[in-house]
This record gives sequence, C-alpha cells and structure tokens, in this order.
Amino acid sequence: MRLRVSLGTAQVLGLRTIRQPHPPTTAYLMWGEKCRRDCAFCAQARGSDSRADLLSRVTWPAFPAEEVLCRLPGSGVRRVCVQVVEPGSPREMVDLVPLVGELAAAGLPVCVSCFLPSLKVAEALLRAGADGVTLPLDAASPQAYERVKGGSFAAALAHLEKAARAFPGRVGTHLIMGVGETEEEMALLIDRLAQLGVRVGLFAFTPVAGTRLAHHPPPSLEGYRRVQAAHCLIGRGLARADEFTFAGGRLTGFGPRFWPARLQAALADGEAFRTTGCPDCNRPYYNERPGQPVPYNYPHPLDPGQAEREVHRLLSSLEASVQGAGCGGGTTGGSGACAGA
Repeated sequence: MRLRVSLGTAQVLGLRTIRQPHPPTTAYLMWGEKCRRDCAFCAQARGSDSRADLLSRVTWPAFPAEEVLCRLPGSGVRRVCVQVVEPGSPREMVDLVPLVGELAAAGLPVCVSCFLPSLKVAEALLRAGADGVTLPLDAASPQAYERVKGGSFAAALAHLEKAARAFPGRVGTHLIMGVGETEEEMALLIDRLAQLGVRVGLFAFTPVAGTRLAHHPPPSLEGYRRVQAAHCLIGRGLARADEFTFAGGRLTGFGPRFWPARLQAALADGEAFRTTGCPDCNRPYYNERPGQPVPYNYPHPLDPGQAEREVHRLLSSLEASVQGAGCGGGTTGGSGACAGA
C-alpha cells in the first residue's frame, strides 16, 4: 500500500528535500484518492480536474506505507493526521482501521479526518488507537453547504453532534471561511459546537485550479481575524456568541466587556491567530504560499511584535465595521445592531 504525505511532512520524514522555515509539527497523511463526493472547493472532488496529488494548495507525493511508518518515530512530529478521501463504497472504510492501529503503535497520537458513514466506524477507529476523529462540516450555513458540498447541512450537523455526544472530547470538525457564509453564521456555529466539546479547525477558503471554485476569491484577512478572535474567546470560555454584535452578518464587536483594553489583553499572546484544530496541528502553507507576508493561520507562536500587529489589525477592522454599518460607535447589542465602541 502507498500513502500520500504532504510535501512538508515528506521533508520532515527525510523522504524529500525542500526548504521550509516552519516545518509541520504533525505528520499529514492522505488515505485514498479521488473522492466519491463532489465538494466545489476540493482538489480531490469527483468532478475536479485538479492534479491527483493535491489537497488544498499542498502537494502530496506517494510513498510505500511501510517506509512512512518506520520513519515516524524520532522524526520530531508530535501527532499524525490521516486525511481520508472518501472511497467509492462505505464498506472500504473498514480497511482504514488496521492502518490507524499501525500508526498508533508508532507511539504518536493519531487523528482521522473523514466523512463517517456511521458511528460504528468512528468507534472502530477510536478503538484501533485514534485519539480523535474529525467530521468536516466545512460550510457554516445551510445555503453555503448546499452550494459547495450538496446535501443537507442539518443532517450533517446532526450527525456531528451525535458523534460528539457519543465520544465526548474526541470529536472535531473543520470550517472553511469564505464559501458563502457570514461571520455571524460562523460565530454562532462555533459557539454551538464548543458547547458540545467539538474542536473546530478554522481554514480560509483557498482557490485551487481545476475545482469549481477555482476563481472564487478567498476571504478578507480582516474578516478572518474577526472570526479567529471570536473562535478564541469562545474556546477559552471568555465569551459567548450571543454577546457579540453584528451588522449585515459582519462582526462589529464582542460585547461591552471586550472593548478595547480587555480584548487586547485577551488576545495579546497571539494564539488566536495560529492554526487551530487538534493539539500540535500547524498545517504550514495550507492556506497561503511560502513567503506570503501575513498568513491566515500562523503555523508557529507569534512573537510579541506579530501579536501586537494582529491585534491592532483586528481592532482597526472592528472600528471600520462599526463605521461601515453607520453606527458611529453605538453600544447596542444583538444581531443586526452595532456595538463595541
């Protein structure tokens, strides 16, 4: 059997030689090729004309599974993430279970990101040694879900929530910003999932050649920072989304308790702007090119200067949102209102 590994992971495992200032701290493996689903943003989608070795903008060369497995111990990675490209038959998912067992035997935490046809498969993966499973919702609203993934958002969310209740603390999801949702929808969904203990990995939509959304623009960095801040405040238990204020779906504030000094203090360590998801996941260059001056998700701890700049960027964007909404610094709360100044 051959496994695809992200190019950065291949470098860390000594399988390829490339220069990368921020190597992955998780080994990213891809199981399968060409999905039976047809997500509009995904290079592995059934109808995509993208290269078979792409997932998002990252190249994934293939290597013998035995070679990958033997290089994991001592490589420096602190986790293994298996990205599953959904096979043609749900029954094929059972073939994944022995691989997860072998990866867990290497002594590293293993997470599996996949569409789960049933909770029995999740249970089998967890029993085999996975410490968590990720069921990617990807889209944060029914309209966006139907447009980019097809099918029922309500059913997918119910499935995720059922898994979270069945396996508390061991379930995560991915949300992609920029596929048709609003910041309000993102914040409310993140809050809802946080109450169930679901880990949320945030991504910025990245156009990939050959996909149906190849010419769709990525989200603004400012909007992404607002949602990252919301995610951080909710995740740390400092605020709830019903305290936030929005205008036309855009975040305008995090409530009177978080403007501005306390917001600055809460985000001063810069952690809000790093890659999120499982512990030790940093996914370098997943949403941005190497050398891009300001990433959506920092793959490393921010230094004090970077953290200060990002908090300033956030505060400036909130001020612009308030002014753009014509609120003039008002302080009322609730959806569609302005607040925070």
